[in-house]
Amino acid sequence: MTAHIAPIVPAEFPQLQALAWNRDSARPIPAEEAFALYERNWRFVDQKRLTALEQLLIRKLADEFGHGVILTTA
Repeated sequence: MTAHIAPIVPAEFPQLQALAWNRDSARPIPAEEAFALYERNWRFVDQKRLTALEQLLIRKLADEFGHGVILTTA
């Protein structure tokens, strides 16, 4: 059984905030929605600029919703 991840505030994670450009980034979103945003828009994520905290978040989201992987296209 995996731990539940609390709603995420996109403004706290620079790359997620950029992906959530069309919504209020100070408003929490469900963790599953955050994972879907990363997965669908991975090509727009500047991986070199991911903070350690955001990298950890992505790993946790992948473990919780992606069976340990995030599906991306090169």
